[in-house]
Amino acid sequence: MTATMTDTPPPAAPKAAGAPQRSGRSVGQILMIVAGALLLVAAVRMITGSDSLDSAGQVSAALGLAVPIGLAGLAGLWSERAGVVNIGLEGMMILGTFGAGWIGWQTNPWLGLLMGIAFGALGGLLHAVVTVTFGVDHIVSGVAINLLALGATQYLAKLFFNSGSAANAGGNPKQSPPVDSLPQITVPGLSSGLHSIENHHWFLISDIAGILGGLVTDLSVVTILAALLFVGTWWLLWRTPFGLRLRSCGENPTAAESLGVNVYSYKYAAVAVSGGLAGLGGAFLALVTSHTYLEGQTGGRGYIGLAAMIFGNWRPGGLAMGAGLFGYSDALQLRNGGVTVHALLLLLVVLLAALAGWKLYKKAVWQGVISAGTAALVLVWYLLTDEVPSDFVGATPYVVTLLVLSLSAQRLRMPKADGMRYRKGQGK
Repeated sequence: MTATMTDTPPPAAPKAAGAPQRSGRSVGQILMIVAGALLLVAAVRMITGSDSLDSAGQVSAALGLAVPIGLAGLAGLWSERAGVVNIGLEGMMILGTFGAGWIGWQTNPWLGLLMGIAFGALGGLLHAVVTVTFGVDHIVSGVAINLLALGATQYLAKLFFNSGSAANAGGNPKQSPPVDSLPQITVPGLSSGLHSIENHHWFLISDIAGILGGLVTDLSVVTILAALLFVGTWWLLWRTPFGLRLRSCGENPTAAESLGVNVYSYKYAAVAVSGGLAGLGGAFLALVTSHTYLEGQTGGRGYIGLAAMIFGNWRPGGLAMGAGLFGYSDALQLRNGGVTVHALLLLLVVLLAALAGWKLYKKAVWQGVISAGTAALVLVWYLLTDEVPSDFVGATPYVVTLLVLSLSAQRLRMPKADGMRYRKGQGK
């Protein structure tokens, strides 16, 4: 039988035992990047006088916006590390919002949270049946799930929220009745102390205090759970035999099967977990962000989560950085408008100039010249204006996402068998 582009590749030859393998940036490199970013933001804040760039309120808002994106990206990471492309994350998040809102108002938000995860996992299992068992193209299946979830939740909302006790409690065809709030955590003493230091507007010290203050003030329990899930995912997938087997299904399932791995089972488990995580992201929107299910409240965050996952090179740490970056830029334009986004232009000038210098050092002349020219144009824009027009402010998070993806594209490496069709018995 002639192999197609979607067929699983044959087993690859094993690498030499002593061959070194890169596992990403070292801890020292990550710390240097974080320190450099802090110094740069602090300098821009001092030059522009825009104290809200890294205030506690800005960081807290960014965290709230980043969590559902990060959970969607983490869902995509689980699925794609097992070799299944999951474009259906948006639909699974929609199912999570409905499950959380529907069950949450009838019982309590904790049970609503669990049902949001369960509804998302059902969407994941459906995707697994269609792609793993029946071998349907992953993109086609994902798009179908998005459409199915949207249509099903719209129908069920009209059925359950438009009459009876739900309508009397404030429900309508496009939203559920209000749901009780989940607990929030503020570290007493530390939060107020950091806020006091932040108000002094000292260089770097106040910036660090503002960032830390946003991380310890009015923190949702779901945000803490999301952070634990990121750490747990890293440990499980990169530090355990289970994770090694699951990742082998995404790199070369034929070779994995020849070594006794039940590829179907691992793919099913990964896609079900993927759906549950996406459902948790949807439940966050319904229970933490708005305290109700709203039609269309996911707002494309499933797709943005995929972009964050790609930016993070299919790794939890990079994914968290990508989700945080998008959440930060989104919060910046929502909270502060054109004046603060204008200060962000100066930050963009510095980054583009640094990129130009790096490209020229690496002998990539054209890329360096383009980056330098873009930096000059942005600098002129910054010097000749005092505020970014409102028409451009709303596009800030999307422009940031496109820039980040374009600048990181050269170092990306997806799992080798991601999206490829696998049939049981190929490794025997």
